[in-house]
Amino acid sequence: MSQSNQAKEWSNPTPAGLVALAIACFCFFALLTGRVTEAALPLLGIWLLGGFVVQVIVAIIDLKGGNTTGGNTFLFFSAFFMLVGGLEMIYKFQMASSNVVLDARIDGWAWMVLTIVILLWTPAFLKTPLVLSLIVFALNIALPFITLMDLEILSADFAFIPAYALLVAGILGIYMSAAMIVNGAFGREVYPMPGPILKDRKAETAEVEKTAAAALAEDRKAATSLS
Repeated sequence: MSQSNQAKEWSNPTPAGLVALAIACFCFFALLTGRVTEAALPLLGIWLLGGFVVQVIVAIIDLKGGNTTGGNTFLFFSAFFMLVGGLEMIYKFQMASSNVVLDARIDGWAWMVLTIVILLWTPAFLKTPLVLSLIVFALNIALPFITLMDLEILSADFAFIPAYALLVAGILGIYMSAAMIVNGAFGREVYPMPGPILKDRKAETAEVEKTAAAALAEDRKAATSLS
């Protein structure tokens, strides 16, 4: 809390958004693998509503800072994965307790849109840090199975596939959030944070020039010391 950032009006909120994502992924893993029963749905719903608060704030700050990819992704994650998901969990539990049968296949049609969007947006994440790309890859495995299960095309026997994909996404989210916070606090790379799969050519050229300049400076320093 003692850290200050005079260069920017807002700091990077992505770590908080990743923590919210990790909580959702871990909870869905527990639900899909039967480690908790459907009696946990109302509690899960409340946790997701908490995630909505975090991620919608992250989305607004990211968009304000010009982060189109991250801002838009957190925006629809907060709305549909967190807010709608949380409210649905609570509502479905109440309806089941009242013996009201809902046609939940409509969720599959909504998940279909979200699945297609994530798949089509994936190339944009190839220019983000590797860990974030891997999170998106894990979601690309999980979401199609969740969609097909909600549409009742696949049975619950396949639930372990999206469950473990979400667990991987959650673990990666925890790691990336920690790396961003700790590396930022120390001003250096304490936790390894590999760069993007697809590097911007201008950035790559600048990095090469920077390395070459550093090497030249070292050579001049060595020559000066010898003389």
